[in-house]
Amino acid sequence: MAIEILLVEDNAGDAVLIQQILADAAAPVNLHIVRDGEQALTLLSDAHFRPSLIILDLNIPRISGTVLLERWKSQNIPVVVFSSSLNDAERARVLELGAREFVQKPTDIEAFAAAVSGIVQRYGGPKTASGSC
Repeated sequence: MAIEILLVEDNAGDAVLIQQILADAAAPVNLHIVRDGEQALTLLSDAHFRPSLIILDLNIPRISGTVLLERWKSQNIPVVVFSSSLNDAERARVLELGAREFVQKPTDIEAFAAAVSGIVQRYGGPKTASGSC
C-alpha cells in the first residue's frame, strides 16, 4: 500500500525535486502537491483525503504555513515543516502549534534528498508497535 503524502510547497523546483526523491523511495508514495495554504485547507477538508504525512513549507502564498497550522488541527496526521527559515521564534511557534518536527531545507542536493527521505522514514511509514510486551 502506498504512503499518501501531502506536500504544501510553492517553489516548483523544490516540489519537483521532492517528487523525484520520493519516486526512488523504498516504499511506494502517492504525492499530492498543493502550492498554497488555501489549496491545502481545501484538500484537507475533504473527508475522503487522509494523508499519512504532511510536508509543509512555511513561506507559501494566500495562507502561510503557520496560519495553516493554526487553522487545521492535525487529527493524528504528522505535519513536518520543511522550510528554509532560520527564524528560531517561527520554529518554536510551529512546534507549539503541533508540527512534529522542523527540518531546515539544506542547500546541498544530497543533504536535501537525505532530509526528505528521513522525514518520510520517520513519519510516513507504517506505524509499528515497538517495545510492547
